[in-house]
Amino acid sequence: MPHPISRFPVPTLEALPDDLRERILAVQEKAGFVPNIFLALAHRPDEFRAFFAYHDALLLRESGLSKGEKEMIIVATSGANRCLYCVVAHGAILRIYEKSPLIADQLATNPMKADITPRQKAMLAFALKVCSDAQNVGESDYAALHAHGFTDEDIWDIGAITALFGLSNRMANLVSLRPNDEFYLLGRVPKAAR
Repeated sequence: MPHPISRFPVPTLEALPDDLRERILAVQEKAGFVPNIFLALAHRPDEFRAFFAYHDALLLRESGLSKGEKEMIIVATSGANRCLYCVVAHGAILRIYEKSPLIADQLATNPMKADITPRQKAMLAFALKVCSDAQNVGESDYAALHAHGFTDEDIWDIGAITALFGLSNRMANLVSLRPNDEFYLLGRVPKAAR
């Protein structure tokens, strides 16, 4: 018997508003499966729309951060928040972007020991501070990032990604969101072997 993907009801595709169904089917066509986050959040269509609107505005915009660096932030802070879904799902995306089967596990457990650049370690140190100690972020934190070439807009992106996934991590844990089995091998095993 398959494990439930959420402790809350998961609507069928046929029962969803057209815009949600179209978005989910587009993701399925691109990925080859539907990530469970889409199905779980479809339980509340207005919140689905709001979450993915902010997600897309933040993660799809041009930035001083690479796609891989954005995923590094997600994986490291999701590890700190003990979010299985986001570590597994975004770990897969990160492995693909960085072409590294090791990086996601390293970042989810101890980012400061990961095989990344000093600049990326500074980025993640800041993200982890925003994640767990945001009230103490100060000028010295900004100065440390500026010394590595980050702009204030980059710093906003680091903080905003951390904050968005703080929400995502908490919701995923709240609903007991189960990662898709497909995520575990992505970026680890060549596509033909899966």
